[in-house]
Amino acid sequence: MAFKDFPEQEQGVTLLQRSLERGRLAHAYLFTGHRLEELEALAYTLAKTLNCQKPARGKGGVGIDCCDECLVCRKINGETHADIHWVRPESKSRVVTIDQMRELMREIQLKPTEAEYKVAVIVGADRLNVQAANAFLKTLEEPPPKSVLILLSTEPQRILETILSRCLRLNFAGEGGRQLDAPQMEWLSRFSEAAVEQKSLLGRYRLMDVLLQKLAEMKSRVEEALTARSPLERYDDVEKDLRERWEEELKAAIEAEYRRQRTDLLMIVQWWLRDVWLSTLAAGHELLNFPKLAGTSTVAGRITARQAMENLQIMEQTQRLLHTNVQEVLTVEVGLLKLKL
Repeated sequence: MAFKDFPEQEQGVTLLQRSLERGRLAHAYLFTGHRLEELEALAYTLAKTLNCQKPARGKGGVGIDCCDECLVCRKINGETHADIHWVRPESKSRVVTIDQMRELMREIQLKPTEAEYKVAVIVGADRLNVQAANAFLKTLEEPPPKSVLILLSTEPQRILETILSRCLRLNFAGEGGRQLDAPQMEWLSRFSEAAVEQKSLLGRYRLMDVLLQKLAEMKSRVEEALTARSPLERYDDVEKDLRERWEEELKAAIEAEYRRQRTDLLMIVQWWLRDVWLSTLAAGHELLNFPKLAGTSTVAGRITARQAMENLQIMEQTQRLLHTNVQEVLTVEVGLLKLKL
């Protein structure tokens, strides 16, 4: 993909292209947004634009977009370019370790072998453990000339302030809040209907089944999509060590993306529970996220405002627990059983 293929991210892309035209490219960027896949695509595109053999040129003849077709662009797309380095969370701990960062820092200090710019991309920068983050600070503040560091995160609030302060942040989340698409709204309607109908313990487990089925479908889609994009699908004849590394990175990427989407799904449930809470307060209709969901007022009529507020706290606690190494199904089950509906 090229920058022209991101029309919905015009503001952030324009800022990058103006920096390129004026020769004021930052040495370290933090790309934030809702979708890690999109942030990775933007990082690919910046790396390609910096090194493209046939770039689209702006004022002064400076390259401001890649061709996405030349040999360099193809190598970067395939993650086989010697001067473009990617770091992703490891599969077992799902964190970026100090050993990974030490190897990256060693690589970034070497002179480029074939590129004008060396580029290092840290995918899921919020997964840097404290030791890795601290070890990275000096390089992040003063990287070698002709090198660019790009950190990607969908949860920038989890990144250490010392890292944030050394990066130029570009937000690719779009304007305003996230709107639900048709499948998401259809699922939320089924969830709220199940919440209305459950009048017993069996009913509560039916509600949980609606959520767990959605999570299973989500994980399956994530595995399918990321496996299709993995270098493992494009290159059969590679060294054993490289194949094993790609396999580990794929496992970690699947887990990270699934966790992100799971967080988004549970946030939708929280938005609905907020509507229930507002309805118990007889708050204005215009404040609701989903004013057309009939189940909201039904549930609100059965509980108090205090119980509705407790529901929000229960979901927040469930989200926090799921960021640790707890068992997912048990945590979701306990959370749903605690809800006052």
